[in-house]
Amino acid sequence: MPTSDRQKWNHKYLASTGPATEPSALITALERHLPETGRALDIAGGAGRHAIWLAQRGLEVTLVDVAPAGLRIAEQRAVEAGVSLTTMELDLEQSAFPAGPWDLLLSSHYLQRSLFPLYPKQLKAGGILVCLQPTLTNLERHSKPSARFLLRPQELPGLVPDLEILHHHEGWLEKDRHEAILVARKPHAPA
Repeated sequence: MPTSDRQKWNHKYLASTGPATEPSALITALERHLPETGRALDIAGGAGRHAIWLAQRGLEVTLVDVAPAGLRIAEQRAVEAGVSLTTMELDLEQSAFPAGPWDLLLSSHYLQRSLFPLYPKQLKAGGILVCLQPTLTNLERHSKPSARFLLRPQELPGLVPDLEILHHHEGWLEKDRHEAILVARKPHAPA
């Protein structure tokens, strides 16, 4: 990720009157699919709204983000919420993916297609991947994010061919955004 992107995200967090604190209702609605114990990785999780919720559910959560300002907010919020959270300042476009195995990988509003082949390798058998990402259809009503950060319609399931799709939906969902949401599981090895 270019240094300018890191600066942009730091500025966004520092200038904000307060990044969102509540997890997306689209993510919390998937609760029945999510593990209650084990290791979780919140990918590009910013100020920690999902990471803290996952930690409150009993998971050992690591939050990875490129913006140190967002990570500091997440750390402070975790202390206030009384949960433990590991944070890592990491540029996933330049650095190695955090070593698994993970029981849960969560990617919300972060699209780096080169990571998708890594996800099955980083999940434990039976581990869960959750992805929430706007699609190109979103441009019909909103100019941002730009097309390079948007999924093509029905693209998401094809990005995880080695995982079992448990849930997939696309439509005008939360906050009038056209989004794709997916829950997929790494199969257990044959007996």
